[in-house]
Amino acid sequence: MSKYPEAQPPLTAVVPCCPPITGGELSAHEAERMAATFEVLANPVRLRLLAKVASHPAGEACVCDIQDVGVTGATVSYHLKKLRDAGLLVSERRGTWVFYRVAPSFGAAGPAACAPRAATSST
Repeated sequence: MSKYPEAQPPLTAVVPCCPPITGGELSAHEAERMAATFEVLANPVRLRLLAKVASHPAGEACVCDIQDVGVTGATVSYHLKKLRDAGLLVSERRGTWVFYRVAPSFGAAGPAACAPRAATSST
């Protein structure tokens, strides 16, 4: 038995650890659009607001139902506007209240992609 470890053959193929996130390469326009969306979603308050709207039993939420995220009302309005401007939420004013829904263009998988996942073991 040698005191040196046995030499391993060189790797000849690259095996991806994860499935691709897209069906193919992204155009510059698609990459910019996705990056802008990710930038909006990179804020934890916005993620919480989006999750509150997406998980609301009525399928939509009044701002009064989702404002308890630890910031001022003005800051909640600012973040909701960012989500709306990014096309992730749509809003409708009813009297003095504004109701928010997940934008149809964001798709059903959008909010699910933001949901925390349990850690899985690969062993």
